[in-house]
Amino acid sequence: MSSAEPDSPKVVLITGASAGFGKASAEHLARLGYRVYGTSRRAEFPDPSDFGAAPFMIPMDVCDDASVGRAVEFILKHEGRIDVVVNNAGVGLAAAIEDTSVEEGKALFETNFFGVLRVCRAVLPTLRAQHSGLIVNVSSLGGLVTIPFQGLYSASKYALESMSDAMRMELHCFGVKVVLLEPGDFKTDFTESRIFSAESGEGSAYRETCQRAVAVMERDEQGGADPREFAEALAKIIASSSPGNRYPVGALSQRLGVAARRVLPSALLDRALRAVYKL
Repeated sequence: MSSAEPDSPKVVLITGASAGFGKASAEHLARLGYRVYGTSRRAEFPDPSDFGAAPFMIPMDVCDDASVGRAVEFILKHEGRIDVVVNNAGVGLAAAIEDTSVEEGKALFETNFFGVLRVCRAVLPTLRAQHSGLIVNVSSLGGLVTIPFQGLYSASKYALESMSDAMRMELHCFGVKVVLLEPGDFKTDFTESRIFSAESGEGSAYRETCQRAVAVMERDEQGGADPREFAEALAKIIASSSPGNRYPVGALSQRLGVAARRVLPSALLDRALRAVYKL
C-alpha cells in the first residue's frame, strides 16, 4: 500500500480528533491533502470563511443522535460527499467486573460501541448512494485478547469487532469497505483519561491487584510508540485500493501475543496474562 497524496482530495471524517490517535491522524491526513473533518464535543462549527485551515474541527457527541446528525449534515452541505469515516472516539474503564456497575458498563458501551453505530447509521445512506466509501473502526488488541481489570473495555471492542465483520459482508454489494484498525499500547492521553469505577477504591477486594495491573498498563502505554505511527498506518489503509479486513498495529511483542492466542490453550494464555499483569 502507498500513503502518497491522493489525486483528488477525499473527504475524511474522524471522530474523537482533539487528542491522541484522532488528532495525529487528522493532522497527518490533512498534510497529505485530504479534506479532513475532525470531531470533538467542545468544538464549534467553523465559519465557511475559515475553511483555509485544516483539519477542520466540528462538534459531535457520539452519544447523541442529533449531534451526530448535525455534524454529518454540515460536512455534506459543504463537501457534497464523504469518502472515509474513521470511528476513533472511545473511552477506557479500569475496574474488576464485580466493582463495575451496570450504569458504568452502559456508559462505556454508549461511546465505544453505540457511538460507532450512531455514526455508521448517519453516514451509510450517503456511502451507499455513492456506491463507494471506507469505514475504519478503531478497535484494540484488547478486543482480541481480554485484559484483566479492563474486562468491560475489552468487551466493547470485541462487540465492535463483531459488528464490523457483519457490516463488511452486508455492505460489500454497495461498494462500501469496512476495516478494523487494532492498536496496542501507544503513548497518548488515553492513560490520563482512563476512568475508574466508583467501587474500585477503598473497600474493594480487588484494590491492590487492580492497582498493580493498571500500573503495568500505564507503563506500557507511556513507553509505547508515537501516535503518528498509527496515523501513518491509517493513511496507508485509506490509500489502498483493496484494504484488508483488519490491521493490528503496535509493538511486535503485543502483536505476537495476539497471534499466540490462536494456538495456546486457554489456561496457558490465562497464566501468561496473570504473570504479565502481576496477578
